[in-house]
Amino acid sequence: MPEQMSVEMVEVSARSAEPPRPAGVLQQNRVFLDFFWDLAAPEQEVRLKAVENLIQYLKAENKADELAYTFKRLVDGLAHTREAARPGFSLALGQVLSTFEDVSLQSILDRIKEKHNLQSVKKKLARNAMFGNLFGVLALQQSGRLVKEPQVVLGCVQLLQSLNQHKQHLKDLPSKTMTDILSQIPEEVFEEVLFSALKADLASAFRTPEQLQLLLVALQRFPQALKPKKLKQLLGSSTIINAENIPKLVEVLKMAAHSVKKELVLPSVALDLLKLSLKEDSFQLFWNKAITEAMFKEPSGPTHYLSFRLLGRALPLLSLSQLKEVLSGEVMMHYGEHVVSAQRPDRFKLAPEMDGFVSDFLQACRDADKQLVVVVSFSSLTNNGYPVVPSVWRVVQHLEPAALQSYVDWLKKMFLQPQMDQLLDFSTRNQKDKQEGKEQKESTIFRLRKWIVPRLASIVDNHMVKKSEDLCTDVARFVFFHAFFSTKKATADIAETSGKLSVPLDAKTRGVLVNSFFGPLMSVHHMPLSDDSAAVNQRRSLGATADGTMWILHLAQYAQLLLSHPKHVQSVRPFSAEQKQAWDGMLESVANLRKKTKKGGTAEIAAFQQLFLLVGMHLFKAPDELLDIMKDLQRCVDKAQEKKAKKKKKTKQQQAAEQQEEEPEWVEVLVDILLSLLSQQSRHVRQVCKTVFSSICPHVTAAALTAILDVLDPDKEDEEDSAVVVTDDGDKTQKKNLKDDDDDDDDDDDEEEEEQEEEEEEDMEADESDESDNDSDEEDAMEEAMEEEDEKMEGGEVDQNFRMELMKVLQQQNALATEEDADSDEDLDDEAMMKLDKSLSALFSEQKKKLQAKKDEKAKLQKERVLLREFKIKVLDLVEVFVARQAGSPLILGLVEPLLNIIERGMSSGSEQQEQEFLRRAADIFRNHLCRSRVYCKTAGDRQGELHDLLEKLMSRAQKLSESSVCLYYFSASLYVVKVLRGPLPAETKEEPMADGAAAAVNDPTFMGSVDVDRVSTLFREALISFMSRRKSPLTTQMFTDLFNRFPVLCVSLLETVVQHITAGLREHQQGQACVLVLRAMQNKDVQQIQSAEQRTQLCEKVSEQLALSIGQVDPAQTKVGKEKLVKTLELCQFLVKHVHYQKLPVDLEPLKKSLDSLTSSITFKKTGQMEDTYWAVMKHFGVTKPKVVKTKPDKDGEQEAAPKKKKGFLPESKKRKKRNKPVLEPAAGQPSPADKPGEQRGQAAKKQDKKAKQKRPAHGAAASPSSPAKKSKTQPDSKAGKKKKKPKQKKGVEQA
Repeated sequence: MPEQMSVEMVEVSARSAEPPRPAGVLQQNRVFLDFFWDLAAPEQEVRLKAVENLIQYLKAENKADELAYTFKRLVDGLAHTREAARPGFSLALGQVLSTFEDVSLQSILDRIKEKHNLQSVKKKLARNAMFGNLFGVLALQQSGRLVKEPQVVLGCVQLLQSLNQHKQHLKDLPSKTMTDILSQIPEEVFEEVLFSALKADLASAFRTPEQLQLLLVALQRFPQALKPKKLKQLLGSSTIINAENIPKLVEVLKMAAHSVKKELVLPSVALDLLKLSLKEDSFQLFWNKAITEAMFKEPSGPTHYLSFRLLGRALPLLSLSQLKEVLSGEVMMHYGEHVVSAQRPDRFKLAPEMDGFVSDFLQACRDADKQLVVVVSFSSLTNNGYPVVPSVWRVVQHLEPAALQSYVDWLKKMFLQPQMDQLLDFSTRNQKDKQEGKEQKESTIFRLRKWIVPRLASIVDNHMVKKSEDLCTDVARFVFFHAFFSTKKATADIAETSGKLSVPLDAKTRGVLVNSFFGPLMSVHHMPLSDDSAAVNQRRSLGATADGTMWILHLAQYAQLLLSHPKHVQSVRPFSAEQKQAWDGMLESVANLRKKTKKGGTAEIAAFQQLFLLVGMHLFKAPDELLDIMKDLQRCVDKAQEKKAKKKKKTKQQQAAEQQEEEPEWVEVLVDILLSLLSQQSRHVRQVCKTVFSSICPHVTAAALTAILDVLDPDKEDEEDSAVVVTDDGDKTQKKNLKDDDDDDDDDDDEEEEEQEEEEEEDMEADESDESDNDSDEEDAMEEAMEEEDEKMEGGEVDQNFRMELMKVLQQQNALATEEDADSDEDLDDEAMMKLDKSLSALFSEQKKKLQAKKDEKAKLQKERVLLREFKIKVLDLVEVFVARQAGSPLILGLVEPLLNIIERGMSSGSEQQEQEFLRRAADIFRNHLCRSRVYCKTAGDRQGELHDLLEKLMSRAQKLSESSVCLYYFSASLYVVKVLRGPLPAETKEEPMADGAAAAVNDPTFMGSVDVDRVSTLFREALISFMSRRKSPLTTQMFTDLFNRFPVLCVSLLETVVQHITAGLREHQQGQACVLVLRAMQNKDVQQIQSAEQRTQLCEKVSEQLALSIGQVDPAQTKVGKEKLVKTLELCQFLVKHVHYQKLPVDLEPLKKSLDSLTSSITFKKTGQMEDTYWAVMKHFGVTKPKVVKTKPDKDGEQEAAPKKKKGFLPESKKRKKRNKPVLEPAAGQPSPADKPGEQRGQAAKKQDKKAKQKRPAHGAAASPSSPAKKSKTQPDSKAGKKKKKPKQKKGVEQA
């Protein structure tokens, strides 16, 4: 097809007015012609590569006929029907013109006009011709040579002006192209050539955005050519932006706004007008009259969005005073109303675009004053006191340090002394309507402070913000001081006392401060060292400042400073004497630990120090709850230090004796403390607990580990004496999405910021609609749902009791109808009715209270269940740390059964996200960290009996399960126990390096360590028999394959059992799986190494016998399972025969060969397929090859066989095209007439119907005769059809007779 098209193109070009050229050259040069095919490819990379290759080819060959042909093909391709091809041909034309400058642009322009003339082109090709002209002009522009040929510029502009009339197809592309041309030509060419041609367009600049854009570009490029005098002649005024032209400009801007409604971009004409207003010093007139007043008269839509985008793009162009004016005007107020009203999911949101504009401005601007004005102005845009920008606004990461410090100072000042008159506060129309006659739910000052506190905290949280340690310390001290203290009298020692509160803090605000304090505490714990610090190249511990002191210690010292100035500072919740003593003891313990750290610190001491400080800081939040924890922690550390001091003075024998008498209780106490801390909702506490536990892992005892596992034990979850107490922090709803607990802290910060943004969006949406609190709505919905569930679950019993009570009340008031009263029309009097109403009201009120109590109890249980599951997920952190740090400890074996119990119970639990997360974490720890760990307990030789009992218990439980997914974990645990019993291989115990031969000798696959091979083999043999003899077994083939690969000795012990089940398996599936297991075992090199030659021979004989029996039992009527079994059997046969022949084993394979030979008679093989290919691969080893299929032709009569040979060089009759409209001829003698051949007259549909009819008709000669000619009439001419169709007809008659 490409060759035919290329030849046709060459022929067309040869008939043109150009001088004749040899078409054979182009026809033979296939590489050259392929370039033009690639130019039309839909992939951009292919098109660009084709342009490059075409240029290189033309430069290398330098042939005139090929260059002329190139221009013809490229000009023709400009109007290609495929849209992706037009840019390719246009780019290629521009590059060729740029390379070969001797070709005149005027000639190419004339060719474009002639080829794509809109006057002569057909109507259906008019659109393609329009694009051909447009892309032709683009190609001339891209050549870069328009400046050298002014007349071509004029021609291009005139052509574009004519294309401007077809906007329904080309839209504003011609105008944009003219604008691009103006940006390339010099001023002389514009004055001398283009001005007269463009005069009409420039004079009508206020008609369309494209014409105004053309004028604005001309003003920017040619200010000398368009002086005020010429402008006055063109437009009637010497300036563009003036009071008279404002209405015209507004109409143009509205048209531009609606034209980009779908593109969601700022029209370039609006930005150019803004730049021109700055240049003409008429910015205030343009902004106030055209934008602020005129554009917002329209309803919310494209005109508003144009103004908001123009505001964002104007930021880098304005001066400091102009920024202050614009960012405090009406446009900002309208933007705030848009942000609040667009919170609903079906509304368009422009806030992300504005954030991008502000971020780009702050990133490019290095003026700290301008940066400060922008961030303060957007932070001052408030809706009833609450700023519209989120408190985690990430644009602050581009602020200069000076601007950031000033911004923090402004936030602190607004928190202490809110100046509401300085804010750009607004209320939406809905809020104003619904707030009339109602008191506001929250004060504007509280709403402002509620935003400022997380705003300050997020600056510390965001590690991308360029901040100093002093700034972080200042923010943390500010939040801590106002969360837990208040000022009595100012003092120079405490800077926070100098700031006076104009409005006192209420309890809600302090709650926000308390909750926001511990977030920055965790952020500074992970904050990277600043680049300008002197200690950049020094290593420092996690959570420390540049001088090595921990951040939390700085805050603890600051808290002690506040407590030591009772005359100047007052605590919101003063410490009692006991709590103060605990605080002082904590500081003393930390001081002692710091002294030991200086002498030679360990990770354990640093962890204890951090834990002390963390509990101490939480004393300010919940002193009553943490007082006992502080005391226990103090005793725990003292005991640990005493124990270490005694260990240094005592011998090993004395230490062993004491270990038997006394247990290290301090570890158990510390574990209890960590569990208590984990119940709190704090990521920082969680991180510290993991750090502390990792440092004490070497000291963890069985009792301490049991305490952790008891928390996770699902059987102890419902016990009344459970030690797990779940706490809930105030009104904070626990709705966090539990994700991977191994996530980085940056990811945690991102999650917290997203949650904060969602909360703020919900707040603004609620304010806009003036609905009640979202949480209360959710609670109401939950209560209704629970009420329906209560009615469904408790159904009849509750209704019956209530019905009985109602009957009693009615009987007491004589209001219950009886048979005697049936005919009576007397009603109760008013007094009786009132009494009855009171009784019924009391009854229904009591019933409502009962239902409400049940709902509350159910909600409480549900909440406790959620919190308990969260707590257990945190406790899994400790298990994961212990498995990672102490994988070689004997205590690790105590985790096997508890984790399996958790997984088994979790598989049958609910499908809630928390349940699935808990199960996933537990399964990951067990499978990937415990069973697959390279480090394992290698000192369990004294616990052989216990481990064998555990193995027996695990295998017994695995066979009783119903699901393979759970059984897989039990089987993995069994393999882990066998690995522990075997212990390290001899090669692993050698410390000195050995040669390869020595290592191979030591790595003996028969080594099994302390494993009782007979007992363990019996256990796995029973499991194997269960797998082969049970209809529904949870065990799988892959489990035993893993067993065979990891422990070849056990594989050898089980091989005989597996071989027996090749024929003794319960079903065909089990028999096939037995073949798979035998195949995997025989392929194992370690198994081959363990077995002697005699054993291998005996094994091959047994396998051969079993395979012969199995193949002999094949059912001819095969099912899908039967075919799968046969395939696996044949695969085993193939390996067996190959192995016997290769090893030259004395095994008699003749019975197997006979059974294989008989297989072809019982089963019908296809030409190809997995079963057939495997069968012939087996037989090939016996010397039998697959027979070749000989294609036999159908028998034909002697007359047909004796037909003359066809002459060479002519098409056969079957390949000749049939003439469908051939006239009907008279039938010859003895030949059927054309009327008897319905297939030829009715076409393809009739032929199909005749074929179907032929199958249905009875086999009579008369009935079958018409269908025979119709069968072959498709490919044979009519002249010979009669002769060739008559013979089969006679043949059928003979057969039927």
